[in-house]
Amino acid sequence: MTNDNQNLFKEFAPVSSKQWKQQIQFELKGADYNDTLVWESPEGIKVKPFYHKDEFSASHSITTKATDFKICQNIFVYDLEKSIARALDSISRGAESLRFTIENENTDVAQLLEKLPLQKVPIYFNLHFLSIDFIKKIDEVAKNKQATIFCNIDPIGQLASDGNWFKSAEKDNFETLNLLSKQVTNISFLSINAGLYQNAGANMVQQIAYALAHANEYFNRLEKIEKPVVFEISVGTNYFFEIAKLRAFRVLFDLIAKEYNITSGCHLLVSPTKRNKTIYDYNVNMLRTTTECMSAILGGADAIANLPYDALYHKDNEFGDRIARNQLLVLKQESYFDKVDNPADGSYYIENITEQLAEKALVLFKDIEANDGFLKQLGTGIIKRKIQESADKEQELFDSGKEILLGTNKYPNKNDRMQHDMELFPFVKTKPRKTLIQPIIEKRLAEKNEQERLETEKN
Repeated sequence: MTNDNQNLFKEFAPVSSKQWKQQIQFELKGADYNDTLVWESPEGIKVKPFYHKDEFSASHSITTKATDFKICQNIFVYDLEKSIARALDSISRGAESLRFTIENENTDVAQLLEKLPLQKVPIYFNLHFLSIDFIKKIDEVAKNKQATIFCNIDPIGQLASDGNWFKSAEKDNFETLNLLSKQVTNISFLSINAGLYQNAGANMVQQIAYALAHANEYFNRLEKIEKPVVFEISVGTNYFFEIAKLRAFRVLFDLIAKEYNITSGCHLLVSPTKRNKTIYDYNVNMLRTTTECMSAILGGADAIANLPYDALYHKDNEFGDRIARNQLLVLKQESYFDKVDNPADGSYYIENITEQLAEKALVLFKDIEANDGFLKQLGTGIIKRKIQESADKEQELFDSGKEILLGTNKYPNKNDRMQHDMELFPFVKTKPRKTLIQPIIEKRLAEKNEQERLETEKN
């Protein structure tokens, strides 16, 4: 700031927080300040109409690097040659990292990675199986190519979402992880599927606390953790709260990891939520994912894998992928979201929400640990029940019209027809089978509404 500008500001006396509140109270003409202007989030956080430096004290140091975030492209590996071609094409069109989903452990992973520029493009693997031999092959590629590779292996997440552990040759999944920690040295292999809790309807305090309690089970059972732990996180459209949520994740992870002398840190791989996405008026999904990606960047995501606007009802396609990738390219290259590190620092509002989310999540985390830990509560159904309670409250708000999804429960286009365009089944699938626990089920808010509209299309 120049001296001239400093002199200009000297013309105005500082205004305290108390003075602002008095002026607001005067303007309300007798209406109650708290009832009129203060609202409460589902997490129990009271949001004020203004925040002032008089009331601000940052007790946590948060380091985020928006300048380093990577644009990630999701690729489901079915046909090996097509997957390789798609990966190379995605990189040529702006993707900076790749996330491969593999269901078959007979996939030739060395061939999959052979032509990729691994020294500059980080790779993530979502594996639907647990195999030491397969992961060792990936580790060998990482060693030979000096590649940055994350195998997002999460047995507890598998149990939570599927109801059963991974099948493995070892005694249990934790024994497999411990063997991996000794035999695999060039890649990160531990991951936490925190997106499950968000997509199932958990509020933000629950998302943070459950993800950290989930991670804490690994900290207690693994002999060593020397690579970053990947948190796969989903973000919604509550813009500032989602920024604060990611920051609170980092604060509490560092706090807990310090107790185990884990210094490798956490790595946030963030995607937009599916919970608020719709099949009707589907173009609105692009607006939703844009603000969600903005929150992810400002909140400190290391990589962002955007969700195509048509992902609910279309199979993977070039157009949907290109639009999703271009949203991030516009944010990065034309909106300058990658120019400043720690972009949320000094925002009294975001700092305050971060503090409150962290405090409330830590209380819940401690309560889980004091009552036998996350796995125990997962097994007895407590975690599922708590998430369902939060999901039901949000569903009630949506059904009553208090939570709005444009084009679905507000201003729907009655002439919109989707029956002919459905390539995928976008609703909760029921498949009765024997499981160890009742799985946590992801469910979108608009599902019932959409099913009723699809039924009328048949008539």
